[in-house]
Amino acid sequence: MMEEIYDRSLEGKITKEDALKLVDANHFQLFDTADQLRQEIVGDEVSFVANRNIDITDHCIIGCAFCSFRDNIGYEMTTEEILESIKEAVEVKASEICLFGGVMPHMTVDFYCDLFSSIKEEYNIELHSLSPVEVYHAAKASNVTTREALTSFRDAGLDTLTGASAEILVDSVREKLCPNKVSTQEWVDIITEAHQLGIPSTSTIMYGSIETWEDRIDHLMILRDIQRETGGFTELVPMTFLGKNNLMGQESSGASGLDDLKLHAIARVILGRDIPNIQASWIKIGTRMAQMALCCGANDLGGTMMEDLISIAAGSSHGEYLSREEMHTLIKDIGRIPVERTTQYERVN
Repeated sequence: MMEEIYDRSLEGKITKEDALKLVDANHFQLFDTADQLRQEIVGDEVSFVANRNIDITDHCIIGCAFCSFRDNIGYEMTTEEILESIKEAVEVKASEICLFGGVMPHMTVDFYCDLFSSIKEEYNIELHSLSPVEVYHAAKASNVTTREALTSFRDAGLDTLTGASAEILVDSVREKLCPNKVSTQEWVDIITEAHQLGIPSTSTIMYGSIETWEDRIDHLMILRDIQRETGGFTELVPMTFLGKNNLMGQESSGASGLDDLKLHAIARVILGRDIPNIQASWIKIGTRMAQMALCCGANDLGGTMMEDLISIAAGSSHGEYLSREEMHTLIKDIGRIPVERTTQYERVN
């Protein structure tokens, strides 16, 4: 079975039925097949990006059931404070800034454009920010279309869009997880618009809450369909659900370690050559489990981060920063080759 799965993955012919069979397959065989696919598609290099996460506010009008960050502290950074945080990242030669935060009525298209322009006037650094839900609400607050909003963001300096707010792209699940966020189709439409406008993005999946394996597979199939249409996804970032300090944590204790590895492996099989880069998020699953995921289909270790208030609020105990040296050690310890990259997977010399 696994030889056929390997061939079908490389040919881009994995079906939903194929993927569902893998859920109950021998997991050692699954992991080995995913690792072989990884080796064939991207080789033995493991990439990482020197970046800084900046969570600009914890105020938010959305109110997702899985969120532990909303009004956790009660703050909104000024432009000056954001620029100072970026300065600290530039001083350690970070190549990427990730701006995250909640959705608020005053965060219009002009709000973000002014912020992006201020950043780009000061620093030559890749700006990775916003998700479809922020784009949707900023456009709505500004009485413009999402395409017009995205065009303005691009012209103001936004380099890449985050694939966040996808969670699980199944509306019956979204109604329980995040009923006030965009629908599956709205998320797909906005991501597709961004790609069409020349704004690449990551793709994500948040797994381990109340969804089923079938939901996870449907989600991955949607991402593959988008990629085949636009080619705009740079990577897949699987994010395990963290249930501390949120409502959804009362219903789910999260994914098991085995499911963490199976998700990375099945994603590799489904996505094949379409989305070649799959991240093992060390801040979500820990460095040791991330090393295991790198042996089960993943090929990227994510960012050095410097901070991640969102994950910490939800119970992550894996730290907020890894140095370049620590990244190299983690990668070399599993017999792989460390490579520093940019947001768009260009090699950093």
